[in-house]
Amino acid sequence: MRRLLPVLFLFTFTAFAQTPPANDEAVHNALRQVKATMTKALNERDVETIAANVTPEIIFTTMNGDAVHGRDGIRAYFNKMMNAPGHVVKSITTSFEADALTTLYGGDTGVAYGSSHDRYELTSGQTFDINGRWSCTLVKEGDKWLIASFHYSTNVFDNPVLAATKKYAAWAAGGALVLGLIIGLLIGRRRAA
Repeated sequence: MRRLLPVLFLFTFTAFAQTPPANDEAVHNALRQVKATMTKALNERDVETIAANVTPEIIFTTMNGDAVHGRDGIRAYFNKMMNAPGHVVKSITTSFEADALTTLYGGDTGVAYGSSHDRYELTSGQTFDINGRWSCTLVKEGDKWLIASFHYSTNVFDNPVLAATKKYAAWAAGGALVLGLIIGLLIGRRRAA
């Protein structure tokens, strides 16, 4: 029995440690709702819902390396990328997955991180899928959780944009080689004649 007691204690402690307290479960449910709301808003290009769920002083580091500040900055960034003359992105579809429960600090701050699966359609007609990584700081203002910072990135060494660039460079190099050979043959024939 003495040997069994520590094992039972360990199983009980482990089960207890993995189950968030009831009040934390309500917080995590609220945070899951923020994620669902923001995913839907991004997929539907609903910038006003995005702006309503971030703090007035949000810091957003975008996948293309821009640093966006504030709600008006969010609006301007999405307009530049998806609506303004010369915009690059025609549409984006994404899904976000958290790697773990949000780490809570003091009941009014949380840090979350995870992955995303994104499909971009560009105005050029190109489409590509990107597996992204994100981290996010959330704060509770009143009874509402808002995003205070969001950092979004992808692997700069292995992504579809880089792969497309390498493929284009290979085709361009091959084309230049063939063109050079043809020009060389023509010049050689002229000199021989």
